[in-house]
Formats: sequence, C-alpha cells, structure tokens
Amino acid sequence: MVTARCALWGGRLALTLSLLSASLHSSFVTADTPTVLSCAEVAEQQTPATTQAWLELALVAGHCYDFQARAVAIDALGVRTLALSHRIRDGVRQQVVQHLDGPSVSIERRSIAGYMARFTPEVNSGLKAPEAWAQHVASYYDISLQEDARVAERDAVQLRFSPRDQQRYYHAWWVDKETGLLLKHVMSDRQERVLETFQITQLHSPKLYDGGVADDVSAEHVDHSWHAEWLPEGFVAQPQDPGQPVSNQRVYSDGLAAVSLFVNPIEQSVLKEGVHQLGVSTASVALVSEGDQRWQLIAIGELPSDMLQRIVQSVRIEP
Repeated sequence: MVTARCALWGGRLALTLSLLSASLHSSFVTADTPTVLSCAEVAEQQTPATTQAWLELALVAGHCYDFQARAVAIDALGVRTLALSHRIRDGVRQQVVQHLDGPSVSIERRSIAGYMARFTPEVNSGLKAPEAWAQHVASYYDISLQEDARVAERDAVQLRFSPRDQQRYYHAWWVDKETGLLLKHVMSDRQERVLETFQITQLHSPKLYDGGVADDVSAEHVDHSWHAEWLPEGFVAQPQDPGQPVSNQRVYSDGLAAVSLFVNPIEQSVLKEGVHQLGVSTASVALVSEGDQRWQLIAIGELPSDMLQRIVQSVRIEP
C-alpha cells in the first residue's frame, strides 16, 4: 500500500500486512539510484509556516530518521500494543513491527529510502514528489491546522483532512514539531465516527540519517490484462515499488487512502462474493467469467464499502 501514512511511517504498513497474513517474507532491495536528497537539510529547515509545508516536511522526515518506538492501535479488532523499529542503512529503509500482545508476530519490510507515491501530473512539471503529493491531497481534502497539540509528551501540530465529497473518509494527523515524524493518525467514517486510531506512545531518541536518500526514484508500471474502469476522483495508479516482487495487483491512491486491486484466476477455494472485514481494512469481492476462465476480483482499502464495490464491479478483463 502507498498511502501517505505508509510513506511517512513504515510501521503502519507492516501492521496492515500483519493483519492480512500471519507471516511476511522480507523483500531485500539495493538502492543503486543517485542520492540527491540530503537528510541533513531536514533538520536545517525552518519551522513550516503553512499547512502544505508541514505536509511536505512530514513526508520527507519519514525517510530520514532512525527511531525505536512503542505504539498502540485501536480499531474493530480491539487494542494492540506494538514495538516499532525504523532504520536506514545505505539508502535502504528497514521497517519492523513486533506485536506485544497475543501470539508473537514480527513483520519486516525493506524498501528504497526516498521512494514516494507518484502524483506529479507531468514528467516535466518541475514539482518534487513531496510538493506534488501535498498539492494532490489538498485538491480532494480541506485541510485545517492546529498549532498547539501534544502526543506522547511531544509538541505537535494537528492536521485535519475533511473530504470534499462522499467518496472517502476523514483523517487527522498529529505531526511532531521537532522532527516532522507522524505521531498519531485517526480515521473516521462519513458520520465522523472513529474507525481507527494509531498512536505512538513512546518515541525513543529519533536520530537523523547522516546520508542521502534517493529522491524521485524511478519505477515502472506493470502491465496487466485487466483494469478498473471506475475509481473515486483523485485516485491515481501507482507504479511497482522498486525491488518488490511483481504480483497480480494494482495499487491506487489519492494521497491519503489507498486501494489494492487483485485479479486472480480461480483455481481453489475463494472468498464469498460481497463485502468482508479483513482486520482494519474492508474488502469487496466479485466473481466473474471470461471465456472458459473464472476470476476472483478483490478490492481492499480504506474507503467506504460502496466505493470498493463500485471499483471491483468496474474491472474489465481483456480476453
């Protein structure tokens, strides 16, 4: 998934993956692209004066700090406590989440530091990835800023994202004033009922990475024999993460929320058609026939269930 939260804080992504699968094999990558973004510049920046500047700082900071943390996740599954580790070595991010409740589960993910979701409208637009992302989010959410907030004994600013339509959820972020790291995220439904709270409770000595990370890493779009004919406004297809194994999956994002779309031939037991709750995510499942082949279509994401159903029902498979 390539939600902004995933880019800002890899532990959030690992948590989501852990809810879908009891284990995850690490994908090892090498950062062989030029390093053009110096993390030292993050610390030298002045305190952001605008909402967009806070967004850009938060996105970059998530690629530039080593830290250990404790966190809590509260949602329909209950309350879970987590240990988080985020390290950058030779331009590669290592993100680990360990569940401290129930069965011992540890999730690891490796990715190229500096790889960010793509929202630049044109190749030669002149916008850096953080700028394009912040502008894209502001096109679909009204964003308000509260200066004086506090999370885990740290001074923070609160950013509230109110959708401009009925196609997505509300979000709120609490961003650390000192580092720009995301400390807390709350997602709420259309009636502003809280669906999920994710919060760092202890942030241990965040240390700025002393190297550079690859800014605007190039990545290829994977061709599939199927596509979605309808998506909520503002959802953009994302390229394959560099270094990650190719799968029969497409990811779309509006900058805050993400939808993963899976299309697989039916060769064994399948999920029942309709809407399912998979951990903190909602899934919509459809079964279709194309010639002699039966297919299972699954859309998983942080969107209202009727939006996911509409997406999965719009999938067209090329013969």
